[in-house]
Amino acid sequence: MELIVFDLDGTLLNRNSTISEYTSETLKLLSKREIAYTIATGRTLHGARAVLDGHQFELPQAYKNGVLIWHPDQRRYSSSTTLTAPELEHVVRACIQQGVTPFVFTLDEDHNSTVYHPALQTDADRELVRILGIEDKVSMRALDELPSDTAVTHVNSIGASAAIQAVVRHVEDEAHLVAYSGLSWEGDDWYWLDIHHSDASKGGAIKTLKELLGLERVICFGDSDNDLSMFEAADEGYAPANANEVIKSAATSVIGHHDEEGIARFLRERFELDES
Repeated sequence: MELIVFDLDGTLLNRNSTISEYTSETLKLLSKREIAYTIATGRTLHGARAVLDGHQFELPQAYKNGVLIWHPDQRRYSSSTTLTAPELEHVVRACIQQGVTPFVFTLDEDHNSTVYHPALQTDADRELVRILGIEDKVSMRALDELPSDTAVTHVNSIGASAAIQAVVRHVEDEAHLVAYSGLSWEGDDWYWLDIHHSDASKGGAIKTLKELLGLERVICFGDSDNDLSMFEAADEGYAPANANEVIKSAATSVIGHHDEEGIARFLRERFELDES
């Protein structure tokens, strides 16, 4: 039995960050054939929920690059990698020094999430809040209210390219931290930043998913650096034509562009899916 694992942005989703009608029909065909599929994304659950609703994503899912596993049947998270107080201090200091706002995500014993942050500084900060879908979904508190014993899962931020890259370079000095960044809005000089413990990865997450589901093989799809560990852990890894060169070189094969439903077309051919 095989498990298909999708990255979202730049992979399963089109340029409008949605699942196209053709891709949606392909997922239905997979479900009809009882072919297991799920996601491993850099997004939060709240940031992904709107695009996944109605598309039969019923199996455990990996969020924040493997930091969190969401169990939809039990409506709970599981996580084994959190940031220590010194690691968090290192990240927050680096962000503030570069004039970007750190959003500190936490998880309590009841699997509820609270996001702590200093005062929002820019329109980009407010847009990040909107994109993450956390204004009404997740409790938000001032950073100085963060309890010392809270489990911190990751830190997000957004800012100008130079500022974000400066934070990334600063974080690279910390042995147990990993930072990912990329263009936030096409045509704008805004970059997103995601920092978490180095023990968390999409690769580790799909190994966990295999064990949870009792499946033997993994076929994955991804387009960016945070998908490398997933490609290494999977039996087959496919990159859409829009993927970066590092991912393409690590892929089993390069397939169609994400905005031309490349993943859906590949799956229909690979599994001989039809609508009859």
